Amino acid sequence: MGLLIACDEAQPHLEEIIERGELRVLSRYGPTSYYVKGDKLAGFEFDLAQRFASHLNVRLKIIVPDNLGDMLDLIEQGKADIAAAGLTITPARKDVIRFGPVYQEVTQQLVYRNGNKKPKNITALHNGQLEVVATSSHVDQLKSHQQDVPELDWTENSELNSSGLLELVQLEMIDYTIADSNEIAANQSLFPELRVAFNISEPQALAWAMPLSEDGSLYNEIALFFEQMEDSGDLDRLIEKYYGHIRRFDYVDTRAIHRRILTHLPKYQTLFKHAAREFNFDWRLLAAISYQESHWDPKAVSSTGVKGLMMLTKATARQMNVGNREDPAQSIYAGAKYLASIRDRLPERISEQEKIWIALASYNIGLGHVEDARVLTQKNGKNPDLWPDIKVFLAKLSKKEWYSQTRYGYARGGEPVRYIENIRRYYDILLHQQQNSNSLDLTVDD
Repeated sequence: MGLLIACDEAQPHLEEIIERGELRVLSRYGPTSYYVKGDKLAGFEFDLAQRFASHLNVRLKIIVPDNLGDMLDLIEQGKADIAAAGLTITPARKDVIRFGPVYQEVTQQLVYRNGNKKPKNITALHNGQLEVVATSSHVDQLKSHQQDVPELDWTENSELNSSGLLELVQLEMIDYTIADSNEIAANQSLFPELRVAFNISEPQALAWAMPLSEDGSLYNEIALFFEQMEDSGDLDRLIEKYYGHIRRFDYVDTRAIHRRILTHLPKYQTLFKHAAREFNFDWRLLAAISYQESHWDPKAVSSTGVKGLMMLTKATARQMNVGNREDPAQSIYAGAKYLASIRDRLPERISEQEKIWIALASYNIGLGHVEDARVLTQKNGKNPDLWPDIKVFLAKLSKKEWYSQTRYGYARGGEPVRYIENIRRYYDILLHQQQNSNSLDLTVDD
């Protein structure tokens, strides 16, 4: 790869990690890095770090510093093994810390609020308040622009991260901020009034950081790990897992769910929680499914005759012993029970998270068509137990060249793909409402 150091060099840093049985990783809270999802930990950077810890057969310890400046200082001083926080590689940072292989590229973008005048370029910001994360690569980029635009001015915030500043723009407490393109995409459904005015940088590389004094042993192992992740397709699947459902933004729909969280959800929240406990789901997932199905309208009826909060067919209602499909308690309980029955029929080897998406696709289009897609997935050398692989072939079931190879034939396979993308987006919004980010130091056992 051109990344590896001679294999006969000493490996004290890597050996130290393995001997202590713990990988110490600096990260930061946010939808692109590390957050609490229901009663579990999640996030793109967290998932990557967890996989690397498993690769080393050690525990993962996540440490969240107070701000980005502290994180960079701690990794520079060797107080942790890795900083995994979507860090941009910059010349200034390369002077004091060591970066691993590039795993993603982002673009810095200027963000303003919908309803306010859109600035055309960097020279049009003098009448507004621009605030950015202190010691971030965004500051470096602004300094480079300031050479051409001397009047360019901004405030550096050492208390909030990019998500926090994006929320200040949403609340009209500041006029502008700068964030990386992946962070804006991840926050768009949470803060629907945000808009991108223009890019302020070319695409920039993201990578994990290590102390500059690192002897090469950990670097080599990280390089090997990312090489394996890329060769296996696992890195692409992980990116799909965290970003696949947020590529399309529906402004009207996103505003609508934010309103209905206040006006409709409280009436049914207890029912969702009861069904979730009974069938081992996160209640917010059930609520997200119900919003996709009916927008939390118990009297909703489709053109095909399905009705109620969970949009049950007559056949499903009979199977689940539902007497009144418009009764919220019966509908929610039956919908959860039916979804659980599909999930529990799937092979045990499939992970619980993947079972959820496969079961939801089956809830929408039928288990037979989903099984057809899984067979096609396997025939074409992909993993029939991973939703990102399955959905590619599920979408092909509307084309004769593909559905002619299947048992159950034609299906509008693109519909369940969009259905799940919507549910994942609504689920993210609901999780954000109650996200708890008080814990700063967590150890995760394998």
